[in-house]
Amino acid sequence: MIVNNIFDQDEPVFIISVAARILGVRTQTLRYYERLGLIEPTRTKGNQRVFSNRDIERVRRIRNYMDNLGVNLAGVDVILKLTHRLTRSEDDNRRLNAEVQQLRDKLAKIS
Repeated sequence: MIVNNIFDQDEPVFIISVAARILGVRTQTLRYYERLGLIEPTRTKGNQRVFSNRDIERVRRIRNYMDNLGVNLAGVDVILKLTHRLTRSEDDNRRLNAEVQQLRDKLAKIS
């Protein structure tokens, strides 16, 4: 799917064997990461795993944490969850700051 002339990062496009080849891992490794809840590839109607570019990048981050930083899979899970929480908090903070600014603007018009 094309969004604003940019490839949609969430569009599932790679079957598991292609994803494994891109990542330089075995298909069993991707299945194991899925069992652990580290990745959630899309499933086709035939129950075949299909990976998006975002899934590929997530596995690359997992491999980087493990290979370059020496983090085990339990640690990777904690890092990914904390990163997700931080991103959500930053998004909430931006939204709340925008609301505060709107309220200040309205208050300034009233005053």
